[in-house]
This record gives sequence, C-alpha cells and structure tokens, in this order.
Amino acid sequence: SQLVRFNNSNFKILPSDQQIEEEAYDNITKRRYYPMRIGDVIKEKYQVLGKLGYGLGSTVWLANEFSRRRPVVLKVFTNDLQNREEINVHNHLMNVQSKHPARYHIRIALDAFSMKGPNGEHYCLVYEPMLESAQELLRRNPSDISGFNILLRIDDKSIIQKFVEAEQERPSPRKDVRRYTVYASRAFDSPSGKSIGEPLLSDFGSAVSGDVKHDEDVQPNVYRAPEIWDLFEGKHLFYGRDPKEKKYLTRAHLAEMIALMGPPPPELLKVGKRTAEFFDKDGGWIAEIPVPARTSLEESEENLEGCSKEAFLQFMRKMVQWRPEDRKTASELLEDDWLNGRS
Repeated sequence: SQLVRFNNSNFKILPSDQQIEEEAYDNITKRRYYPMRIGDVIKEKYQVLGKLGYGLGSTVWLANEFSRRRPVVLKVFTNDLQNREEINVHNHLMNVQSKHPARYHIRIALDAFSMKGPNGEHYCLVYEPMLESAQELLRRNPSDISGFNILLRIDDKSIIQKFVEAEQERPSPRKDVRRYTVYASRAFDSPSGKSIGEPLLSDFGSAVSGDVKHDEDVQPNVYRAPEIWDLFEGKHLFYGRDPKEKKYLTRAHLAEMIALMGPPPPELLKVGKRTAEFFDKDGGWIAEIPVPARTSLEESEENLEGCSKEAFLQFMRKMVQWRPEDRKTASELLEDDWLNGRS
C-alpha cells in the first residue's frame, strides 16, 4: 500500500494564546503525550491519516495498516501509564477465548505495541474505526436516547475515504507548542444512505476483574449506581461536587444521598470502613459540609407524568436503597413492569 501524501503548507495556524485539545490538560509542559504528526509512519506498519480525538491519558488517530490495506485507529497513551488499567483489561480481552454472544459487542483491540517517544515509552492499542459515541452522534442528530461508552460500527466505508480526502484538501488547524504539534481533531461525516452499524461497548479505563471481591470504589465518581437514571433522565441523580473544594468528593456524594434517601441505617454504619470520617457514634453527620435540603425522586424526575411516572419511580426505588440486601437483583429488575412496558 502506498503512502498517502498530505499538503503541509496550507493549514490554519491557531493563535498561541488559544489552548486546544490536549494542551488544556498540561500545557504540554509535562511532555506526557507522544508527538504524533499527520503523515507519520509508525513501526513501518501504520501511516497516520488524521486526528480523531484526545483525552487526559491518550490521543486517537486514524491510520492505514499497510499489510492488510485497511483503516485502523491508533490510541496512543501518555508516557506516565495513567491508563495502565485500561491497557491491562484490553490485554486480557484480547486473550480470552469465548463464544459468548456479548463478545461481538465489545470493542477489542486488533493489536497492541509500545513505542519510544522523546520523553519515555508510550503504549498503543489498535482498533477497528468506529463512529463517535452514540451520545455524540445523538447530539448532532437529537433523540430521546443517551449513550455514553457506546461506539457504533461503520457500515458506510465511504466516510473514511472522505475523512482522508478532507485532510488532504483542508489540513487540520494546528499550533506548535514547545516543538509539539497540537492538531484540532476531525470528525467523521454522519453516515448517508446507509444504516448505522452495530453498537459496541468501549472505554475500559475503570473496568476491574470480576474474579475477585471488590470493596473499593470501582466506578468513575459520577457514573455510579443507578446508571439507568442517567440514561433515562439525561442527568445524574448524584453529582458529588463538593461545595468547598469544587470537585467530586465522597462526602458530597453521601450528603446528596442523605438528602434524597434520609440517613443511612445504624447497622450499615457499624460495618462501614470509613464511617468515622462522616458520622459520629450516634449516626450524626459530622462532615465539614451541610447536607442539602431534603429532596425526592418525584421532584428529580422530569420526563414522565401520571401512572408512567409512578411506575418508573417504583422501579427506581427497587435500586435506590441504603442496604444492599434491600436492593433487587439485576435478574429481578429485568422482570419489572415498567421496564417491560406493562405499567
């Protein structure tokens, strides 16, 4: 497969005082990111065709795999191994031999390798190209559905070629910061005339193994149970933003739960590992922030009315309970009247 030629002379230079993309995370001073450039050849195997996105711990690029003549995505991690757990999970998934039908709806890496950058080692995962998350696609094409870590397969392959042609004809805006080129990401066009491909679950940065018992925090701070509230309402039930520290803290999360559910039962506090940080021996709240004004599920729910609203709230109450033994299991919830349209 021949190299794709890019015009590196007629691109827009972004203002030096305008922070963009990964630059906003560390001003490039920490030199955590791999200095990728459009047109680069990686490991004599992949040519970088354009930038798709970025995050706190990685940048994402469309590339061409020479040997198989196919487009792929390179997710290049920062050199501080901030996303080591995500890498470990993908290495595990790549080696699992399973015929479970759910396997075909999980985004599994095609390849993995490391490469030396000017300031350390960078790990890279190689994937099949996908459309943006369902959430972003729905933002451009509004609907009542929310999607977070769900990517969509590309059935209309022409949008990949259009992406490359656009990069050749209208190079991505960019700026140089301390000899590091920061590119503005380019999105795929929306599919035209063809259906959107199957959904795949992605983003395993906070995944943990199910083979061992966990009693630590195993989910991103605001994406803790009940997730179905986020999906249906389009907002969190609990935000956990501390009024003093202006960021997520456990004490703020607990305070919001108390405002909604009332104080936790004494027997639960007796077995809590961190109870003494937030409650006195009588169960009184002692954290350095106040509990918000009392609220309810009825006040928080904004999309339904009448019997439908009450059925949905009954469904939620089966999950929103302090004591684990009072919560319904996943299999029991699957039989709920509201979830099955029987309300």
